[in-house]
Amino acid sequence: MDVAEPAGQQGKPVTWAASAAAASVTAPPAEPSSVRNSFDRLVHARLAKATFSLSPASLGQAYGDWLAHLSISPGKLVELAESASEKLIKLIAYGTRLDAGSDHPTAEPFGQDRRFASEDWQAPAFKLLTQGFLLWERWWREATTGVTGVSRHHEAVVSFVTRQWLDVFSPGNFLPTNPEAARVTVEQGGLNLLHGWQNLLEDWRRNVLGEPPYGTEAFQVAKDLAVTPGKVVLRNQLIELIQYAPAGPSVYAEPVLIVPAWIMKYYILDLSPHNSLVRYLVEKGHTVFMISWKNPDGTDRDLSLEDYRELGVMAALEAIAAIVPDRKVHAVGYCIGGTLLALSAAAMARDRLDRLRTMTLFAAQTDFTEAGELMLFIDESQVAFLEDLMWDQGFLDSSQMAGAFQLLRSQDLIWSRMLHQYLLGERQTVTDLMAWNADTTRMPFRMHSEYLHSLFLSNDLAAGHYRVDDRPVSLGDIDLPIFAVGAETDHVAPWTSVYKINLLTDATTTFLLTSGGHNAGIISEPGHERRHYRIGTKDAGGLYVAPEAWFLQSPIHEGSWWPAWQGWLAAYSQGDMVAPPTMGAPAHGYRPLVDAPGTYVLQK
Repeated sequence: MDVAEPAGQQGKPVTWAASAAAASVTAPPAEPSSVRNSFDRLVHARLAKATFSLSPASLGQAYGDWLAHLSISPGKLVELAESASEKLIKLIAYGTRLDAGSDHPTAEPFGQDRRFASEDWQAPAFKLLTQGFLLWERWWREATTGVTGVSRHHEAVVSFVTRQWLDVFSPGNFLPTNPEAARVTVEQGGLNLLHGWQNLLEDWRRNVLGEPPYGTEAFQVAKDLAVTPGKVVLRNQLIELIQYAPAGPSVYAEPVLIVPAWIMKYYILDLSPHNSLVRYLVEKGHTVFMISWKNPDGTDRDLSLEDYRELGVMAALEAIAAIVPDRKVHAVGYCIGGTLLALSAAAMARDRLDRLRTMTLFAAQTDFTEAGELMLFIDESQVAFLEDLMWDQGFLDSSQMAGAFQLLRSQDLIWSRMLHQYLLGERQTVTDLMAWNADTTRMPFRMHSEYLHSLFLSNDLAAGHYRVDDRPVSLGDIDLPIFAVGAETDHVAPWTSVYKINLLTDATTTFLLTSGGHNAGIISEPGHERRHYRIGTKDAGGLYVAPEAWFLQSPIHEGSWWPAWQGWLAAYSQGDMVAPPTMGAPAHGYRPLVDAPGTYVLQK
């Protein structure tokens, strides 16, 4: 839903921080103004819409680098020819052994690949088919890696893209070569294919009409999700600040501020009542404030990363200081919200603003040199391509980012989904986390350009080059107890990258590694099955331990990590339990506006 143009702090004018931001960050290259360059940008923008926002030039550079070096590497070419002959001989020998009743596979699936694990694939003909496919995969991995002279980035891109193309031709994707789909088709007399066709048409209709995916209508914001009681106590051009109502007669004296990512809606941290992190904290006696970001549109194209700091983190801290005076804040940041919180904390440390008691980072990176497979889609060509798309629209729509994220887990998010929904005719049970994942947001042109250039490409924050108010900030200035959470299977913020906070600050740092991924690892409520974590603390001035060594020496704890973190918050909370603060501070311009979850979270 749309909302009326928001006032400032209940009627106070709010000045945009964009003018100050011009000198605050490492800005992207100036926008070309000529008619020819504008025409080029329009062409690139239209092309981006047809290529899932992936740059053909970037892909061409990678394959050109690989092919050029492969063509002048006769030793590698001979090695590949010998490998192809060897694998063909192995496949023929395997077929002979199958005929003789013996079965010793010559190739095993990579990693967590379970496409061919069911009993239906154990028939000799399908075993031979899958062995041929797996050997083919291995040959292409050998062909796209280890070519002398190819840059590491280009090698990773070529290997990754080639793997995606191979996945297209997996025997599991086609009815005649998928024994499970063939068996179900016979058993159901083809009804599965009819249901699959209906599922395909329904998904196509929803996509064309811009409707949410099938099944998500069972979860509605403010009815099923984001239902922890509270009030919006601040609204400006970028955020609504939610203050949650206390659950008991007394609370910890120092409040908690959560800075979520703006790439998605905030309520991943306030899902259903049983797995809401917000509700968990409130019931443990914490006064919780949550930033709910506006979903920007084309009119917000000039919002900067500095606007997100000023109108987001700093504005929220000003409001909390009025509502809970003379108290420091436990600040929590998730994903890109954690990155913003870290650079804000560094700026406050530089300026001697003593507002925070502790800082917690959930799956948040502060060094982007090892940002995982997502870096496959980040180079100068790709960023320029995205900038042209955002220049044309004024924002980057999450659907235009979805292609890259889905490719990172294509077997689970693309091919497995197509198999079950369109070949087997089965609908997946939708969960609250899946419904949240479908409630997408946009990112404004200027902010995302600055983020990609300053953080991903230049790594300015870790290098001490990131500027706030035209002066650099250093993470090394942060002198707060830090709690950092990484997730074992995180493809967005690999845990070894999150772990680098131990290198960048000399503060007392507790690092916790949880099972799960970027989202499911964080939403790990007590009672959740098959959860575990590792935890350890490096004292200020302590010796650095490499992540691999830390992993091996840290014992596994079964269950949710939430109680361990909440105990850490309680240990660092000073003073006795006190009566809850008032909801808002009307005398200071922060009167309660509407009930939580507010209006910004409902924007489409």
